[in-house]
Amino acid sequence: MSASSPATDFSVALLAEFIRHGVRDIVLSPGSRSQAIALAAAEFEAAGLIRLLVRIDERVAGFLALGIAVETSTPVLVVTTSGTAVANLHPAALEAHHSGVPLILLTADRPPELRGIGSNQTTDQLGMFGSAVSWVRDVEAPNETGFDFDYLAELVSEAFSAASGHSSAPGPVQLNLAFREPLSGPVGALPSPEPHAAATRNPASYPIEAAGGTIVIAGHGAGERAESTARALGAPLVAEVSSGAHFGPNLVVAYRELLRDEEFVGRVERVLIFGHPTLSREVPAIAQRDGVETIVVRGPSAVDYNPGHRVRRFVDALEVNGPPDANRAWLGSWVQASRALLESKAVPSPGQAPGQLQIPSHRQTPGEMAIAQLEVFRAPVTRRMLAEAVWRVTWPHDRLVLGASRLIREADSVVPGKRITVHSNRGLAGIDGTVSTAIGIAIASQADGAAAAGTTRVLLGDLALLHDAGALLFGAGEPRPNLQVIVGNDGGGTIFDGLEVAASARQEAFDRVLLTPQSVDLRSLAAAYGWEYSLASNRGELDEALSSSGGPMLIEVPLPRA
Repeated sequence: MSASSPATDFSVALLAEFIRHGVRDIVLSPGSRSQAIALAAAEFEAAGLIRLLVRIDERVAGFLALGIAVETSTPVLVVTTSGTAVANLHPAALEAHHSGVPLILLTADRPPELRGIGSNQTTDQLGMFGSAVSWVRDVEAPNETGFDFDYLAELVSEAFSAASGHSSAPGPVQLNLAFREPLSGPVGALPSPEPHAAATRNPASYPIEAAGGTIVIAGHGAGERAESTARALGAPLVAEVSSGAHFGPNLVVAYRELLRDEEFVGRVERVLIFGHPTLSREVPAIAQRDGVETIVVRGPSAVDYNPGHRVRRFVDALEVNGPPDANRAWLGSWVQASRALLESKAVPSPGQAPGQLQIPSHRQTPGEMAIAQLEVFRAPVTRRMLAEAVWRVTWPHDRLVLGASRLIREADSVVPGKRITVHSNRGLAGIDGTVSTAIGIAIASQADGAAAAGTTRVLLGDLALLHDAGALLFGAGEPRPNLQVIVGNDGGGTIFDGLEVAASARQEAFDRVLLTPQSVDLRSLAAAYGWEYSLASNRGELDEALSSSGGPMLIEVPLPRA
């Protein structure tokens, strides 16, 4: 048996201290310089003290950890070796920073004597994440004389506190850990970490009263407090689909049209914004109108939402004093107009065929009813139909993840209110890491075989899937959650067809550099990674695929470009 290693002793003590503070999840990618942490993590997992997930791709690992942290609201450790492995965490770190998601990045590194001399897999890892990481420490390599346990405990406490947002916004932090050879040794008896008392933060509330001309806007991550505030004020609620507030009697689904209508927007005097609005141009426009008082309730993000630098006031929380607005006409006009707009452009319900097809009637003969029903099942899938179908089958015990594509905007425009858990990486609204994030959410929400655990569904476009195809790989022994990845495949980035550039660019150039057409065989891709696969070319096949359980399953839904 090899001799004891200071790297291993330090790693065991470090992880034990993080566990004492409440860390329960570690995601790692393999590497030589980080081997001591990895092997220690495996032993803590065997002892039942943490959940360990292993991914070969650090980009995937970063977003997987982000998904777990989103679901658990607890910092997750991400372990990498040195060099480009660290750089591959940058996209997830950026998203975590802008979304206020707590991650603790444990990046292994060479000791000082091996830096700056051209040593293999060595680069400047300090400052690599720039302002995306608010707290960074370069930790000296442990040696044969041991290490200062008090200093280690202080480091862990600071890192956990900074990531959790105890003193500022939550987000990613970095511990850059130098190790000398021998890089690992036998892991001895594990300590039994005693739980650390959790810190709490009680934000000050800003008092507010109901007043005419008020609307409440809930952007991504706003949470249920936006809906309760709208109800308490008797105000219309504009809630994006991933806000966590897309429900309730005050919800205005067709808000885009109403925020473009001077009859409505011209009477707005006060806007209360929760979360991070990202899905329309109308919301930042109303916040910047002359004569409109805009108040932003700060969320977990490190960056305050302030379109045009016109926000009047930033607060940590709102406290509604007094009764709701007695003039119900203000709220009623928004809600009723929204309902009318949705009904005017409604697509057929599950029992009704599109176009001229009618709901099978009791006046029809059995043969006529069978033909009509068959036509319903054979109806081609549209984007709206897809968004509504996925929304319809998702319930509170499920999880829904929406990728940055045309489909999230489609859902945001049409789906009715429902109190379900929806997530989307809207911090920077990138397509990277969508599947990885969904897998993290699925694993965390379905932990311990909970009886109430449901299905996690991720709805995304084909390019978002291909950008994160590495997430489809589950290594031996890794949990495979109940997950449906539903891909609206229109052969490229058709979201650009709706932008101004589509009317001005040369078609051939536009298609090559913006649409970026693709013809990947998704059935073969699923088979290569051992996933179940289903092709849903029409309404009947889509309903059947969505009703299946188990998985993980890849559901491909062909969509037209137009």
